[in-house]
Amino acid sequence: MAAAGALAPALRCSLGRHRALSGAAGRRGRWPFLAEGASLRPCSTRAALDGINKAVVDRIIRVDHAGEYGANRIYAGQMAVLGRSAAGPLIQQMWNQEKDHLRKFNELMIAYRVRPTVLLPFWNVAGFILGAGSSLLGKKGAMACTVAVEESISDHYNNQIRTLMEEDPEKYKELMQIIKQCRDDELEHHDIGLEHDAERAPAYSVLKTVIQLGCKAAIYLSERI
Repeated sequence: MAAAGALAPALRCSLGRHRALSGAAGRRGRWPFLAEGASLRPCSTRAALDGINKAVVDRIIRVDHAGEYGANRIYAGQMAVLGRSAAGPLIQQMWNQEKDHLRKFNELMIAYRVRPTVLLPFWNVAGFILGAGSSLLGKKGAMACTVAVEESISDHYNNQIRTLMEEDPEKYKELMQIIKQCRDDELEHHDIGLEHDAERAPAYSVLKTVIQLGCKAAIYLSERI
């Protein structure tokens, strides 16, 4: 019983004051297990982490933090090119959600004492270049990039959810809730991209394949180093 509840105390002991991105009500809607004004802070003891599969949790949080960091850089690149165009508000809306995701994984990194991938400086540059480069093809190019990336990331999140379900669905309930919320947002971005003519981008199939191969490589590397 103590092991089964290990993950929840790790989250609860890290509750602290937080200034929500879109207000406390919006925060509770997106992260329903957090109380109003609460966020994650470092645990004061390692006892709350006993009983969890630390290797699995470390790998999940590290790669998801890297992925959300890279996604933020992609949207930053898109905004640098298309921010003043008609597509700007739509891209900004999706970027705001990615900022929320990154903030959450920053908190989890501290709460679970997970080191970031050493590749963050590379993803910083690569993400921006991908976002800006695809946007040079116009709005359709930016949306094609969004579809490719978000499809890869949502599949990746689904794989993580299956892993945690196989480990212990009750023990990892709160972490799965966070991952599921992020996945749902990524799927929403994917659908937005399709609705805004992603498939009409020049060489869409080739562009999508190349980007998704890059995503798979980034996931593999960020999980491990």
